[in-house]
Amino acid sequence: MKILTAAEMGAVDRRTAAEFGVPLDELMERAGSAVAGFCLRRYRAARRVTVFCGKGNNGGDGLVTARVLAHAGLMVRVILLGQMDEIKGEAATALRRLRDEASSVVVSEVRDEGELEDCVKLLGDSDLLVDAVVGTGFKPPLRGVALRLQEIVEDLAAPVVAVDLPSGWNSDSEEQNESGSFRADAVVTFTAPKLAHVFGHLTRNEKTGGAFGPVVVAGIGSPAEAIESSTGLSWAGASKRLAERARDANSNKGRFGHVLVVGGSYGKAGAPAMTSLAALRAGAGLVTAAVPTGVLNTVARIAPELMTVPLAEGPVGAVSFKDLRGGKLDTLLKRITVIALGPGLSTEGDAPAFARQIVEKTTMPIVADADALNAFAGKTALLDGSSRTMVLTPHPGEMARLAGLTVKEVEADRLGLARRFAMEHHLTLVLKGWRTLVAHPDGRVAVNTSGNPAMAKGGSGDILTGIVAAMLAQFPDDVARAVEAAVYLHGLAGDFAAQAMDEHTVLATDTVTHLSDAFRYRVEDEDGLTWICGLNHEGSRRYGVAG
Repeated sequence: MKILTAAEMGAVDRRTAAEFGVPLDELMERAGSAVAGFCLRRYRAARRVTVFCGKGNNGGDGLVTARVLAHAGLMVRVILLGQMDEIKGEAATALRRLRDEASSVVVSEVRDEGELEDCVKLLGDSDLLVDAVVGTGFKPPLRGVALRLQEIVEDLAAPVVAVDLPSGWNSDSEEQNESGSFRADAVVTFTAPKLAHVFGHLTRNEKTGGAFGPVVVAGIGSPAEAIESSTGLSWAGASKRLAERARDANSNKGRFGHVLVVGGSYGKAGAPAMTSLAALRAGAGLVTAAVPTGVLNTVARIAPELMTVPLAEGPVGAVSFKDLRGGKLDTLLKRITVIALGPGLSTEGDAPAFARQIVEKTTMPIVADADALNAFAGKTALLDGSSRTMVLTPHPGEMARLAGLTVKEVEADRLGLARRFAMEHHLTLVLKGWRTLVAHPDGRVAVNTSGNPAMAKGGSGDILTGIVAAMLAQFPDDVARAVEAAVYLHGLAGDFAAQAMDEHTVLATDTVTHLSDAFRYRVEDEDGLTWICGLNHEGSRRYGVAG
């Protein structure tokens, strides 16, 4: 699913009307109906709804929403920021239909802050608020009566559903926060997500402990041929459908690949153990852990299904060159589909050079993380994925060491840096953090929207490495989608873990426990809404997940 700018979204609507015969007023009708449908399903107890409408197309969507909610039997009021005779175009059509077909809806015209204050007392008994003041075409900041309304809504208890975008946000912004914008408990946008939908904290509610509400995309009839984007960005969650394929009835373990986890050292046995466990749970047919002899028994206990191979151990408890020289690994690698290199490997002794040798002397797909990445600091010329599948999964600190930058510099240009590095080295780069980025060698970047602060725990990266390796083992011919799906599944499992537990208590291994929930979950619900952010609780219950 492509990520669009505001201008590109406008072009999509115009193309849909001009080239594919769907009138703009029909698109507005479908948009408002989608918002109303979402409100009716998610807020079933709501009986009194107030819709805030501006004078533009976003307000027109809100007017349609108000009419459909009134037809469903709800008590609906509209606060219009302006006068009815100022509304033009498709929004005027929506207003006319509202007045003709839903006479029970009271429309209050608000021209200044004084008239707004007169309406405030009407808001206290609302069960639900709908924000349709301004949409994607708006350039902040809010001013005048709109700003005052934003301040009033901030103090109200009722949940807020934003139409297209919380009013006051710049839809083209990659910032996490936008001061002076309406709060939102849920967002319903149309056709495709915009930049703000995937990068911004649009629905974070401090009143509910900082939890994020849903951001959903409703298709309103624009065909794929009409949707063009110059951003090179897409939503990673769309690739999850790869993981939803049913396995053939005559499947065998050999069809789903063999993952070799290479890592471990004294004091770091848990890392390769967690990577191995995650690879098993994520569907790899076979998983073998090659670890130093001193930690082998600890790693082997993680699961009886795990195979192990002892590696020679150096004086610091890390791997030594002995097995590389003796051909032991060469023999093992003949049976392997994907190498997961680096969890717990250490930066001591032979370990860094050991990692570089494996990368240099093998041609099979490789997922490099942790100390395998540190081994290439200052030696990135050796990282070349032009003749093999190579996936790197750095956090900002590891990325800084690879790129010769500070962490601050990495965070200041995450998108640009990830894209440039992936293209320069012909590999796939998974830059972890808020909205993990999956940058591909052709310049495309997928943005992941799953995951939560509960996952900021040691071991999360090791789990991700195992999932990525397992997905590559199963789908070696579809690298881009396999990696994107892995990243999304990892975050989604973390979301289920945080839902089932307090976020402070979630461990990295809890995400493995909830991987089954993540695989069964569907990002598109039965009503055709795609859940970009937030868990679909109806879907959670439908697939047997506690919601």
